[in-house]
Amino acid sequence: MVGEIAIIGAGMAGLSCATALHEAGRTVTLFDKGRRPSGRMASRAVSADGQDFAFDFGALYMTGRDAGFVAQLQAWEAAGIAARWPAAGEDAWVGTPVMDAPLKAMADALDVRWSSHVHGVRRDGGRWRVELEGEAVGPFDAVVLALPAEQVVPLAEGVDDALAELARGHRSAPCWTVMLGFDAAIDAPDLLDGHGVIDRAARNPAKPGHGGGEAWTIHADADWSERHVEAERDWVVAQLTAALGERVAGLPAPVVGAAHRWRYARSDGAGVGCYWAEGLGACGDWLVAPRVEGAWVSGRGLAARLTSQTNG
Repeated sequence: MVGEIAIIGAGMAGLSCATALHEAGRTVTLFDKGRRPSGRMASRAVSADGQDFAFDFGALYMTGRDAGFVAQLQAWEAAGIAARWPAAGEDAWVGTPVMDAPLKAMADALDVRWSSHVHGVRRDGGRWRVELEGEAVGPFDAVVLALPAEQVVPLAEGVDDALAELARGHRSAPCWTVMLGFDAAIDAPDLLDGHGVIDRAARNPAKPGHGGGEAWTIHADADWSERHVEAERDWVVAQLTAALGERVAGLPAPVVGAAHRWRYARSDGAGVGCYWAEGLGACGDWLVAPRVEGAWVSGRGLAARLTSQTNG
């Protein structure tokens, strides 16, 4: 039995895979360079001018179409950590009270080694070791790379050339995200679709279960983000604030303005589900479709393959 498993990456794909493996009785250790759950469902709290602002600055919402993921969303809803958001569509959901609530719930039930920078993985006598700064941990029966394709490549090269080649054939597009906080509600719909350089913008406190001050998240469109991927953050904030002003008459100056660059925001989706060969696996939205749902489906699919394996 593949009993002890290391998962590199604790976003939706890694956590969904780890949760399924844990429920199947496997011992799972996750490693993530961040300090908390993040990725596509990242959230951030900011205080300014006596107000508290809560920003979902990854995905503005998630859609549920796969039957398994819909069942998971309903379970999260029953637990009070997800809710439907009809304003974004019949199949749209959000985490509550912030988008990353489901990630936090999964991570809290697992062994996650935060602030762990993984430099490599290697075979060791039929098992695996994970190379961190100054140490190699393990051994593990299997390793899962729950990372963007671009980050899979250097870890897979020389270890599994087929996986490295698969990942090398996919490219993720960047996305600039801007967070704006205002001292009063602005006159605009809760969700704004594409206009100019804006791909989509959302009023965070309008989401069910959310609260706080007038916090807006703006996603720049793919072409603009690509052209300005190395731009300064202050310049990006100014550009997208001006773009929002073109949609909202009399837009006041924000009291909070911050930008985040998602370098690997939009994958092209390989459609293969997941990857597994000789103790090394990969999962992520880049293997399914560029949505939160795609990451969850990929992680669960890989977990199913691992639980069906025996050590040969």
